[in-house]
Amino acid sequence: MKDFKPTDYTLECVATGREFADEGWMLEDRSCKSPSLVRAKYANKQLNVKPIEWGLYRYCDWLPIRRILKGSSAPVTYKSKGLSEYLGLENLWITFNGYNPAIGASMTTCSFKETEAYSVCARVAEDEERVLVVASAGNTARAFAKVCSDNNIKLLLAVPQDNLEALWFEEPLNPCVKLISCEKGGDYFDAIHLSNIALKTEGFYAEGGAKNIARRDGMATTVLSAVTTIGRIPDYYFQAVGSGTGAIAAWEANQRLIEDGRFGSNTMRLMVSQNAPFVPMYDAWRADSRQMLPYDDDKARRDAEIIDAKVLSNRKPPYGLAGGLYDALKATDGDIFVTTNAQARKARKLFQELEGIDIHPAAGVATASLIKAVADGKVAKEAVVMLNITGGGEELFKKDKACWQLQPAHVFPLDPDVDDVIAKVTELFA
Repeated sequence: MKDFKPTDYTLECVATGREFADEGWMLEDRSCKSPSLVRAKYANKQLNVKPIEWGLYRYCDWLPIRRILKGSSAPVTYKSKGLSEYLGLENLWITFNGYNPAIGASMTTCSFKETEAYSVCARVAEDEERVLVVASAGNTARAFAKVCSDNNIKLLLAVPQDNLEALWFEEPLNPCVKLISCEKGGDYFDAIHLSNIALKTEGFYAEGGAKNIARRDGMATTVLSAVTTIGRIPDYYFQAVGSGTGAIAAWEANQRLIEDGRFGSNTMRLMVSQNAPFVPMYDAWRADSRQMLPYDDDKARRDAEIIDAKVLSNRKPPYGLAGGLYDALKATDGDIFVTTNAQARKARKLFQELEGIDIHPAAGVATASLIKAVADGKVAKEAVVMLNITGGGEELFKKDKACWQLQPAHVFPLDPDVDDVIAKVTELFA
């Protein structure tokens, strides 16, 4: 890894096409008058994949990073045998993000959120003194906590109290990582609200979520893994979505791979899924609405409480803005599916039986939607299909381990006092 140099890229506003330099931590084009994502345009148009010991950074040609952090792992793609035979698919490829040493998968947080965290944190300047702020429904927080703890990056997490069981770790964390929570009954949107208050504090800065090119391009390594393993761009891409950021990232990677020229020119159909009854993007898509439909706050919180895949409960996703999920689905002739808890549980059990490893609830939602799409005749048996298993191997990883749990420094009400939050988070890093 000695030959690594910071990646050469510019930024492009999706809405206007304006190209400009990244001045360090730019999340948007300030001259754009309408909501829009910005994308990285890399100097290297062809992807040069580095050796496996580079971990996630084997794809550094297409990651907007300044440095390489220790401890990363890349997604692993393999051709399915058990599930493909069960479904009658000739070319089902599974991209596994998690822990499964039998196939070389070694993400110890057991989630593809590691791809985001190692990319975002490698975009952070080494001399950054401010505190990075991340709101999460669970897995993202676990990934950022691990990466920041291991690499001594100051981090403030905001996570709903109902989701704290996701914050398990192999060992106690570096005190540079702090956690605050919104009280029981709150959801991911409440955690975002809490983090936005914390960001009013001097010396704190936003990770940026979907707007951060490093987050999306980190997630896009799942597609880079699949395409460089298969040798071509797949016909279909299946994934469960909470914000849709991973699917947007897949679409962006697809466009770069077409420009690369070595993997074909087809556009993957994005086949994404939500966990019923929390289905706001599905409802908007079915209504062919670029704007999200009204969703009562209390109903949204109740629906988020019901679903198994808590990580899919984003009330304010990057859906309608330029370059968001609505555009991605339209551009790829994609679709949104709905999966019940019962269907996802059945799919998880089936996956473990046929592929030999446990998977997270969100990955069960994606697997269930693939099963349904095949049953409904929406996927030809000879089609090249990529199934993005966004988390798995947690049961295997935790076996015979006594994991450590991160506890919140403060728990705030759903309608917190702004001055109280600011005072307490300032004190945490004093």
